[in-house]
Amino acid sequence: MSERDGFQPGVPSWVDVMGPDVDRLTGFYGAVFGWDFTGPGEMPGDPPGKYFVAQLRGRDVAGVASLPPDSGGPGWNTYIEVENVDRSAEEIAQAGGTVLAQPFDAPPAGRIAVAADPTGASFAIWEPQDRPGAQLVNEPSAWSMSALRTPDRDAAAAFYNAVFGWTLDTFKLGDMEVGLFRLEGFVGGEPQQPVPRDLVATIAPPGGPTGWAVDFWIDDADRAAAAADQHGGSVLAPVSEAIPGFRSAVIADPNGVAFSVSQLMLDGQGT
Repeated sequence: MSERDGFQPGVPSWVDVMGPDVDRLTGFYGAVFGWDFTGPGEMPGDPPGKYFVAQLRGRDVAGVASLPPDSGGPGWNTYIEVENVDRSAEEIAQAGGTVLAQPFDAPPAGRIAVAADPTGASFAIWEPQDRPGAQLVNEPSAWSMSALRTPDRDAAAAFYNAVFGWTLDTFKLGDMEVGLFRLEGFVGGEPQQPVPRDLVATIAPPGGPTGWAVDFWIDDADRAAAAADQHGGSVLAPVSEAIPGFRSAVIADPNGVAFSVSQLMLDGQGT
């Protein structure tokens, strides 16, 4: 379990999911994860959207938001903290990325921009004000890690190094070789975990659509999959132990947006 009161620049610090029916989404994710919700806050737009903050034990873990009319569709978003959104947006363009949504204020939470890396994976950058990021990570029903799926690992690694200072390492997980993004000086996770504590994100094995995926720890993967089926979602990959030390599944919410859940089966903590 990790309780946090903030993140340093260059570290993924928040995730949220967007969809056209935010009330349906809060019902679904509440059933799967046991989340409570505060809000709604108001999102910029015409008409304004809704933004709910999901909580465990009164601490923020993720967001559930209305789908903006000009967005590319429903999906999970990963936010990377920066010192200055405007400056980072310029650095993203200089490094070969694309700024999809120019910096704007989301009061009182912070300032945001949306970008894509040179391989087409989109993400957000976040300059915090009242919302410093996830307050619980690495425990059941909380976000554990975001993973990049990319057709060009080398191009992605060069981009994230130039913009955020990440370095790419590799890690053997059973028969799979997983790419690890590390940020020198960051201390995350737990002391007993089997991967470096400066790990900030992973690169998923080849295959699947380009983009950033999200994984949540769960206390019972079978229960989470059943709850998804019962509340308008679906199970895209059934519960298995293909990843050593975990029972994992890939689930889709009522809009078809995929995410994974991982039940830790070993003593100690994971990423």
